[in-house]
Amino acid sequence: MKDDNKNNKVDSTEQDEEKVRQTGSLRERLARVKKTRWIRFGVVSAIFFAWVAWLGNWWVALAWFLLADIYLTQFIPWNWWKFSKNKVVRTIMSWVDAIVYALILVYFLFIFVGQNYQIPSSSLEKTLLTGDFLWVNKMVYGPRVPQTPLHFPLAQNELLGHKSYIEHPQLAYHRLKGFRNVERGDIVVFNFPAGDTVVVDEPNNGDYYTRVFQEGRDAVWNNHEVIYRPVDRRDNYVKRCLGLPGETLKIVNGIVYINNKPIPEPKNVQYNYEVKYNGTPDYDYLTGELGVTNEDINRNVTIDPMTGQQFIANELYLPLTAAMKAELQKCSWVTSVERAKYGPAEGPFTYPVGVDYGWTHNDYGPVWIPKKGASIELNEKNLQLYGRCIKDYEGNNLEIKGGKAYIDGKPASRYTFKMDYYWMMGDNRDNSLDSRFWGFVPEDHIVGTPMFVIISFDKDRGWTSGKIRWNRIFIDANPDK
Repeated sequence: MKDDNKNNKVDSTEQDEEKVRQTGSLRERLARVKKTRWIRFGVVSAIFFAWVAWLGNWWVALAWFLLADIYLTQFIPWNWWKFSKNKVVRTIMSWVDAIVYALILVYFLFIFVGQNYQIPSSSLEKTLLTGDFLWVNKMVYGPRVPQTPLHFPLAQNELLGHKSYIEHPQLAYHRLKGFRNVERGDIVVFNFPAGDTVVVDEPNNGDYYTRVFQEGRDAVWNNHEVIYRPVDRRDNYVKRCLGLPGETLKIVNGIVYINNKPIPEPKNVQYNYEVKYNGTPDYDYLTGELGVTNEDINRNVTIDPMTGQQFIANELYLPLTAAMKAELQKCSWVTSVERAKYGPAEGPFTYPVGVDYGWTHNDYGPVWIPKKGASIELNEKNLQLYGRCIKDYEGNNLEIKGGKAYIDGKPASRYTFKMDYYWMMGDNRDNSLDSRFWGFVPEDHIVGTPMFVIISFDKDRGWTSGKIRWNRIFIDANPDK
């Protein structure tokens, strides 16, 4: 009882001091501020003005007066709940105060420094594995000022089945100064360019543009729920940058050429192989020692159109590195391992979708990658390749009338790009949805580059059988650079 009384007296004294500090004129309030609080305010002010200078918008500096009131004058009763006679109110509000403070810190950390990101697919195997959790550094290329500032900091675009952001206001694209530009070979996290329009009632939100090509726009809009997402609220993707602004890229038999010269492949680049075998494949070996994920094991299954009966050939299709291929060929049950062949049937589903140039995912281009300040002639082919950049990424009203291009209602024979663009591909070349499917990545979609693996989980294993990949914790996320 004595201790309780003592604590109550201490609480009462602190509350009385707070009440006194929040009364009187400006001079009286400042005179009562303790030296330690002045020091804290000075440190916070220095950090704040350094951030404003980096931001490059001095109107934001007006928020300093709000900081001054929080730390010094307290004309706004920020701590009103501390004076409540209701202990429950004080307890609940102390938690609310701590949570709000933490969320604000996380919000600024995720926007201007970096954030965690999970690898959801095998497109970058074996450099990054499905189930890797990465720390993505946003300061390397310079963080973007939020284009959709009102959003929940721990969710990209959905929270409990609802939008995690408010679309308005929308701010213009602005990137703060970073340490360097995107370089060839960088693994880059970016917002999915074709994720501006999303079929939300389909698994993984559906591929809107491919569906429109297959079903027609009216059918998609009449039969599905379709929404628009702002640039910084689109899904995050991670790929390797192979083509830079102003370069010409082509792919010949899977080998990427830049300006007619082949570029070195990543150490762990993978291609699909047709594996023929006798007997029964050793799946434990494939998913264990060899390291193929279950989702990447494909069997050659055909169905009799008359009976519906399935026939399974003694063939598997697996993504393999050169080292994995050499090891697999040693297995007694394997009879041959050959590169899988792909043909012109891919043509309509390469970028630009619906326009068949005879390109495939292994033989593509040549295609020029747009560069800020560079101009192109607005002919039929260029409009097919770059129309999306001009209209959707750079916000122009592009129309084609009588075979001629009109931009914002005016006839145009040439167009000058406002942004740099990049060409992104996965290391798991034949199992990667990348620029070969949806085209160029604009600079305003760039998020950052992964620095290291925080932790890694193998979804094909249980907690007692190696689910946590201990050997991947804190390893370099881009060992090829």
